[in-house]
Amino acid sequence: MTSSTSSRNRRRMLKTAAATCALVASTLGAQATEELNALVWCDHTDPELILPFEEKFDVRVNLKEYEGTGTAMAIVEQSQPGDWDVFVIDGVDVPRAIDADLLAPLPKDQLPTGDLFPALVMPENHSRDGEVYAISEKFGYNTISFNKSKVDPEDMKDMTVLWSDKYKGKIAVYDYYLPVMGMVAAGLGKTTADLTADDLPEIKETLFKIKDNAKLVGEVVSSQTAIATGEVDILVGGGEWVTAGLAADNPDLDWILPEQGAMRWSQSIGVFKDSEKKDLATEFVKYILSPDAQAKLATSSCYWAMPANAKAGEKMTDQQKTALRWDDQEAYIANSQLYPAPSAELDAQMQDAWTEFLQH
Repeated sequence: MTSSTSSRNRRRMLKTAAATCALVASTLGAQATEELNALVWCDHTDPELILPFEEKFDVRVNLKEYEGTGTAMAIVEQSQPGDWDVFVIDGVDVPRAIDADLLAPLPKDQLPTGDLFPALVMPENHSRDGEVYAISEKFGYNTISFNKSKVDPEDMKDMTVLWSDKYKGKIAVYDYYLPVMGMVAAGLGKTTADLTADDLPEIKETLFKIKDNAKLVGEVVSSQTAIATGEVDILVGGGEWVTAGLAADNPDLDWILPEQGAMRWSQSIGVFKDSEKKDLATEFVKYILSPDAQAKLATSSCYWAMPANAKAGEKMTDQQKTALRWDDQEAYIANSQLYPAPSAELDAQMQDAWTEFLQH
């Protein structure tokens, strides 16, 4: 299992609706004089996001949705040089794409880097030898989603309640080891960047306590359905991407970062090195980072999450910003950690621990 599995599962939510949107978006520019080919996540397939760019540049944007960086790499390997122009990818996987010599440098002076939330600039991921190869476009958290009519919201501020017995039988767990084990580590006062094999016994013991309290462990669709239908009242590993888009129809669904923090994910966008339309592809990147497009991307039909460009807030409604906890972002970013980035040996040990958790 790779570091991109979490976002792959995240994007599975509302996949059917997103696929329909993708077909519509791919035909909007049928009479255009140019075409641009993009490997994207499902949140880029809403027609209202793509159409303004197509109309402005008289271009048809062909969108291919994929799941997981490994899948994208395989698609590229099976393609001819120049087949692809734009690449949307997990922020943590950008160095992998740079190492594979897939990305072209972006014009730094044309990027709205100064408008990004500072923590989303991520030069250690996006830059190499003075060049910028990608830029953050969207981010969010793996944390706690809950039904505030069924649980005490004050309890959700302390992650340790998850492994007490107060909500036994009322909990679902998102089935992906890195964010959930990272959350548990944070709840135990550990730093995800510093985890070693010596931390695993305590993490595993705590995971088993959560499993004893859990009604189910499932991927996005089943875990989101469980909390939406009231089968469970708490989702461990959830966040705005699970409940923010549902809040209008079910205002009892909520999410929070507990005092101990949460795991932060992000996604990035860049231009393929072999693209024969680098200038147009760069214009697409710039468009996606514009406040108008960022507001649409943040509230896509596939999943909601925070726009990387802070100026997008000027284009969003108060209801949308409230659902995404806009006013809390400075504190949330400060109180979140990136996913654990274990060595191959430690990663195998963590996956073994997760398998034990699932079988517990």
